[in-house]
Amino acid sequence: MLLFPGGTTLRKYHLLFSLFLFTSLLVACQPIQLLSPEATVAAPEDNAGSVDSNSVDVDSAAAVESYLDAVDSPLPVDSKVRLAQLENGLVYYIRQNNEPEARAELRLVVNAGSLLEEDDQKGLAHFLEHMMFNGTERFAGQEIVSFLESIGVEFGPDLNAYTSYDETVYILRIPTDDPALVETAFDILEDWAAYATLDPEEIEKERGVVVEEWRIRSQNAGGRIRDKILPVFFGDSRYNERMPIGDMEVVKNAPREAFTRFYKKWYRPDLMAVIAIGDFDVDQVEKLIKERFSTLPQPEDPAPRPTFDIASDDETRYLVVTDPENPTTLVRLSYVVDSQPIITADDYRNQIISNLFYSILRFRLDEITRQADAPFVSAFAGEGSLVRPAGIATFGAQVQDGGAAAGLEAVLTEVERARRHGVTNTELERAKTELLSFYEEANAERENTNSESYADEYIRHYLEGDTIPGIEFEYALVKALLPEISLDDLAAVGAELVGEANRSVIVTAPEKEDVPVPTEEELAAIIDKVMATELDAYVDEVVDSELMAQIPAPVEVLSEREIEELGITEIVLANGIRVLMKPTDFKDEEVVFRALSPGGTSLVEDAEFATADAIASIVAESGVGEFDQTELLKLLAGKNLSVSPYIDELWEGFSGSATTEDLETLFQLIHLYVVAPRADEDAFETYRSQMRAQLENRSLNPFAALQDALFDAIFGETVRRGALPIEELDTLDLARGFEIYQDRFADLSDFTFIFVGSFDVNELTMLAQTYLGTLPAQEREETWRDVLQELPTGIIDEAVYQGQDEQSIVQLVYNGPIDATPENRVLFRVLEGVLDAIIRDELREELGGTYSPSVFSSVRKLPDEIYLFGVSFGSDPERVDELKEAVFAKISELQNDGVSAERVDAVKEQIFRTREEQFEDNNFWAAVLEFYVENPDEEMLDILTYNNRVDAVTPEALQQAAVEYLLDDRYVQITLFPEAYAEE
Repeated sequence: MLLFPGGTTLRKYHLLFSLFLFTSLLVACQPIQLLSPEATVAAPEDNAGSVDSNSVDVDSAAAVESYLDAVDSPLPVDSKVRLAQLENGLVYYIRQNNEPEARAELRLVVNAGSLLEEDDQKGLAHFLEHMMFNGTERFAGQEIVSFLESIGVEFGPDLNAYTSYDETVYILRIPTDDPALVETAFDILEDWAAYATLDPEEIEKERGVVVEEWRIRSQNAGGRIRDKILPVFFGDSRYNERMPIGDMEVVKNAPREAFTRFYKKWYRPDLMAVIAIGDFDVDQVEKLIKERFSTLPQPEDPAPRPTFDIASDDETRYLVVTDPENPTTLVRLSYVVDSQPIITADDYRNQIISNLFYSILRFRLDEITRQADAPFVSAFAGEGSLVRPAGIATFGAQVQDGGAAAGLEAVLTEVERARRHGVTNTELERAKTELLSFYEEANAERENTNSESYADEYIRHYLEGDTIPGIEFEYALVKALLPEISLDDLAAVGAELVGEANRSVIVTAPEKEDVPVPTEEELAAIIDKVMATELDAYVDEVVDSELMAQIPAPVEVLSEREIEELGITEIVLANGIRVLMKPTDFKDEEVVFRALSPGGTSLVEDAEFATADAIASIVAESGVGEFDQTELLKLLAGKNLSVSPYIDELWEGFSGSATTEDLETLFQLIHLYVVAPRADEDAFETYRSQMRAQLENRSLNPFAALQDALFDAIFGETVRRGALPIEELDTLDLARGFEIYQDRFADLSDFTFIFVGSFDVNELTMLAQTYLGTLPAQEREETWRDVLQELPTGIIDEAVYQGQDEQSIVQLVYNGPIDATPENRVLFRVLEGVLDAIIRDELREELGGTYSPSVFSSVRKLPDEIYLFGVSFGSDPERVDELKEAVFAKISELQNDGVSAERVDAVKEQIFRTREEQFEDNNFWAAVLEFYVENPDEEMLDILTYNNRVDAVTPEALQQAAVEYLLDDRYVQITLFPEAYAEE
């Protein structure tokens, strides 16, 4: 089924809020079902059969009509996916896809998760996932990771896995330009499926890693709040007894037999799917799957795969949770509903109706948010998955301290208003236009869909039963369905949002004496009050106008040149604006842009920094010209574009994107943000309110104290770095801020605009002549100022004591001056990758002391040439000193003994593979060109020789860099300890 922006599905379209601070271990899924109850599994020759004879080649609206007539019939399977089942029950999906080129996304999906654990196995489904990377019959110990890294696969982005209540999914992204590598990748999948060694020594080493993962996910306010909220939804069900992360006593002590018992019982072909999407020969990949998975052992008497439900509740459940480290107040009203896989045209229609309803409700809530006296900081409404048998509809808001009651009343009032009076026809038509516009773009870009999106889609099909007819069919289906959807259809959605059955009201807030929270009785009284209140219908103020009433006459182009090596056309307009245009074929409809001019907030004094830093955000939420923000959003409904003005430290400018069709509107919006910007009082007050909510209790979070200490140590006590002091909000001056904005955008003569994507150069040139060339120009001579102090010298080693949990975090940052040449930037990139692997192997794999250590680096040219090179990890506070010593020992070893060529070559290969994909990305090219605009002393064509510089890096050069830059007498080290350790 079609993926929506941000990786969501039709079921979760625009569910833009975090329901309950779920971690990645709480992936929501639906019941296993292959297409539909009617789908049959054939078993013809060669051990494979079509899972669904319903697969058809759909290329016209006519094909959709038959499914509209038979609304209960399962929708077809996209003919571009080869879907079949082996005799042993394993299902496979194969699809050829060239986005990205020379890559493939492989998945092993196991329909078994933590729900299937016995009492002595709590946490072992997840632990077992870890063990798959610690030895199989073909690959001992860390050989899987080592081999994959040697071919450019990165542990984490390309090699990963997750465990949920109901399933475990292994993720592998590989290059396909060498057939031998592809074969080895399927060897790995096969070994994961049935041939893990589960070596006792490796189990012992991995116990600490799992405990550290539990620590990082659970030992914080989010984990504590989650553990109190989930029982409200799960009730007396097995879901409440089988958190995927498990019981740490079991994790620390379970014998190998408990692992093997789960593995043999549930890792079996009839509970598995293999998914392969990518740039390869489908027949060859199918052959590899059959060869490796047809012979997977199947138990003689396989245990039935049980399913579990969440019990219904006839009364509203209330919960008020406070936590001393929770910085925000949230209020939520939720309904738990039965999950419904989208299988038929009628299912699809119902989901569209639901999404239209929620999108309209969100728009209404957002409109209230933009009011100066809004009862909430932000609000959300949406429908999504909770766990396999259950979905959830949630309405809620983030509010200021003490505002939970008022926030609940305001949100519920709007839900009730929509439920009682429905929506207006103009709202419905706008929502339809927005939805259809999304489908139009997705269909136009169907040849550029990333393989990862298809992999995710087929995982849901296997586990949840959601339809996969393909975007062409879905687009035709949506076009056929939308015109017939009426106001009454949306009213039916609202009618379900009433009553106490399976309803919950939850408030989470800081635990502070001066922050009152409502009682359960008070929350119930609010609901009763809203239900008894007479509410007027919503009035939709329609905007029927043109964004720009008068179009300026185009100006002349003063000069034009081609940078043929990069496919770039550069023009200079009559007002001095420079425009760089790079047409590409990476996406059929995408155009991204950047614009910049030197100056930024550096040109104001510290006393005005907060105002200067805020004003672009306020302007962006104020609308343009005669339209306020709500009117502007209505006017732009159905258009796919974004323009964001900004003023950062050294530069001011714009960034954004548009489809090719909406380019002229994009240019008009840019023009208006310069000649007719707005700075509304409501937008100003909303900004302050939102910032106050963000900053007021920030200090309650222990990680904020760590971050503040690190920024203070590196940059000194400056308002220009780190979190804004909350008292600065009272210094914000809207009038002065608007003056700063207008000054920064008063002279466009030193601006450079960069456009990359799907456009015709001549057409874009005409748009630039019309809308950019007519912008004001004063030909001022200006540049940015260096407003930061020098980096610290010597050693700064400090401890921060905050938090109640047994958790520490270490931040180690080397710093200093550097000659920021292209060669040194590449050198640091390779050094970062090498040390990242070394630290991971030592701290995680050998010592079992941390879950996800990281190494990061930055070589900055402006305003000063400096470097930062850091190591970060979390751990048990009792092991901090041991792990710190291990880090320094590994750095010293690198400095004294160097590093192997094999390790360096693996990092280089990862960089090469990443660069291959970046070269096919519009945003990458826009960022590259922006860098060269910022640094005119750099040679733009150097981008073409980047790989040569990477290839030239030697182990000896890395050793020397470690000696020269990772100095034992110049670094900042900040360590977070729990408060209880302060006395020690």
